[in-house]
Amino acid sequence: MSPPEEAPAKTNRGPAAGPENRRALIAAARELYARDGLSTPFSAIAKRAGVGQGSLYRHFPDPTALAAAVFEDNVGELEAYVAPADRTLEDLFDAIVGQAVTSTALIDLIGAHRHDPAVFRLGERFRAVVETLLEREHAAGNVGAHVEPEDVMLAVGMLGGELARSDESERPDVARRARVIFRTAFAPSSSH
Repeated sequence: MSPPEEAPAKTNRGPAAGPENRRALIAAARELYARDGLSTPFSAIAKRAGVGQGSLYRHFPDPTALAAAVFEDNVGELEAYVAPADRTLEDLFDAIVGQAVTSTALIDLIGAHRHDPAVFRLGERFRAVVETLLEREHAAGNVGAHVEPEDVMLAVGMLGGELARSDESERPDVARRARVIFRTAFAPSSSH
């Protein structure tokens, strides 16, 4: 009688697995943040990624570092999306609607951890997106001179928050209503 076959042991690839583990952790965190929010436990992210918590902590020493890495991609998507010269604030609102829950978590992260260097850089990149679009909109006469980047960032935060609290089927109506409010608030003043 031959001895029972043992399952092959999982090979520890050491440092060679680092980039792959990092990508897996970011993908797992993005998925869990979208479903459960930024309070997702580190252990759940490591488990979902199929890596040990030691690997998670080697790549991301704290939850803020992981969240910043996850949202790097989202900010990059927004930067690429608004790069064409014909993009407007309406297009930014479309992108926020498209990233609904994730965008809300990004905005929450920026607000809650704005002094963290990685989060600060994300906030600055997001602000640059807003400033670029606002400059275009001012030049085209589409928004009033009274509208500042902070106004747009507040509007985006409000929109993201409402979208995150809404059922998916309600989001188009929420977005439509918010746009009506923003168009009115951002309109050029007729008294000039």
